Amino acid sequence: MDNLNSIFLIASLLLCLSILASVISARVGMPLLLVFLAIGMLAGEDGIGGVNFANFEVAYTIGHLALAVILLDGGMRTRMKTFRVGLRPALSLATLGVLVTSGLTGLLAQWLFDLTLMQGLLVGAIVGSTDAAAVFSMLGGKGVHLNERVSATLEIESGTNDPMAIFLTITLITLLTQDAANPWQALQVFALQFGLGLPLGLGAGWLFSRVLKRVHLPTGLYPLLVTGAGLALFAATNLLGGSGFLAIYLAGLMLGNSRSAQLQYILPVHDGLAWLSQIGLFLILGLLVTPHQMLDIALPATALALGLIFVARPLAVGLCLLPFFKFNLRELGFIAWVGLRGAVPIVLAIFPVIAGTDKASLYFNIAFHVVLISLLVQGSSLPWMAKKLRVEVPPDFAPKRRSLLGIFPEDDYEAFVYTVMSETLEGVELRRLRFPSGARIGALFRNRQLIHPSGSTQLQQGDLLCIIGRDADLPVLNKMFNEEPAPKKEKARSFFGDFTLDGEAPLKDVAELYGLTLSADQKELSLGEFLTRRFGGHPVVGDQMDWHGIHWVVVKVEGDKIARVGLKPL
Repeated sequence: MDNLNSIFLIASLLLCLSILASVISARVGMPLLLVFLAIGMLAGEDGIGGVNFANFEVAYTIGHLALAVILLDGGMRTRMKTFRVGLRPALSLATLGVLVTSGLTGLLAQWLFDLTLMQGLLVGAIVGSTDAAAVFSMLGGKGVHLNERVSATLEIESGTNDPMAIFLTITLITLLTQDAANPWQALQVFALQFGLGLPLGLGAGWLFSRVLKRVHLPTGLYPLLVTGAGLALFAATNLLGGSGFLAIYLAGLMLGNSRSAQLQYILPVHDGLAWLSQIGLFLILGLLVTPHQMLDIALPATALALGLIFVARPLAVGLCLLPFFKFNLRELGFIAWVGLRGAVPIVLAIFPVIAGTDKASLYFNIAFHVVLISLLVQGSSLPWMAKKLRVEVPPDFAPKRRSLLGIFPEDDYEAFVYTVMSETLEGVELRRLRFPSGARIGALFRNRQLIHPSGSTQLQQGDLLCIIGRDADLPVLNKMFNEEPAPKKEKARSFFGDFTLDGEAPLKDVAELYGLTLSADQKELSLGEFLTRRFGGHPVVGDQMDWHGIHWVVVKVEGDKIARVGLKPL
């Protein structure tokens, strides 16, 4: 009993310390995941804690469980509309990109560590994929608002590249441990991973969303139901030979885009579960490593990490995206830079240990060192790099608070809360506000008092308005109540330009107004059509180009059509 309580005490103290340390890491700009790893290492046998933990099987189990929860949460927070711009390039990176990155890194590892070709390629396969936990954490926790093309590509890639990494790792371990390994059998395993993971994930996600809309449970049970169903799908897919990681990510994607009213109870709890999974996973992995063993390989492992960051990943991104997809060099540079390594390479490095592969401890220490360098170099510089490469766009204004009302099982009404801060609304009667046809004022709070509004009620600065409407009403409401402070508005104006034009404006009229020279085929296009062609289709907010001494920026996109364009002279 005392031993059990000691375990509970140590685990709870490490959890609390990790959470409190996140406040310090945010102030100094250190990646959170690196903090969790560092605390685990300090608690380990070489640190001040002196905890001797070397159970690779337990770490392997916890790693799979934590990654499954992280991918489920990440899938639920990925919007389906981002697939229009990010699906094809992300899948290219998740398959061919992992293969190229692993191959180049493996050749470098062979030379640096004096390994055989197969051993070097195994190291490359272990560290060859980006990590969902690292990418979701960095993009969500750094306050970086990327343009949709870049963010969608990175999120989808990190959520779907695990099958390729697992396939390569298992295949190379098999080739190293079995003399008569069959390459065709390995290809069948790979096909089965994708062939089962894809339909099972989509089908189960659709089923989960239908069930959620029809069952009535206490609110606290909805998150538990989703977690249990997701982990059951993960385990069943793995038992059948498919990719449980891909299946649970796709199930989360389907569930998160179902517009179910129960999501308001599910997402906050899963946010906490995802954080708990990340903290627990990185603490365990930090405990598992023995830092003094990494000193002997520090120099070659650092060289391998830098080669992966500055050579292998950029070459793979260029090969996968440049010939086939319309990314500019700035976007390619940022995607190459955010090839973050995290928990997945360390978990994959446990595979050779469990399989009894020769030099398994070396592979584990190399993977851990590469992850440390990746988080330190790439993770710490992510906001700076986004700004430097101009892939960051001003975030959209949003209500102070929004919540589903639970009236309908789907496409439900929501309550949007806005604070009246704009001077232009001071003294305006409510009847003069042009609300969307389906939106109504539900309540008005003034001086901490609920008042009964009428059409003649005049707004005052500091009023809190609760508006009942649907998601489609947000663009109009956000524009009406935009309360951003002057510096933020000035930053947005500086990015998009002082003037905007309608995307439907005939290009010949714009050319006549600004003295532009057009070719014969361009004269029949609208401004939006012309820019869409220049951007290669699938435009996103923040797309920009210089043309005829003017800087053109996409301000608003509706579907695949450019609705508003900003411009400013160079």
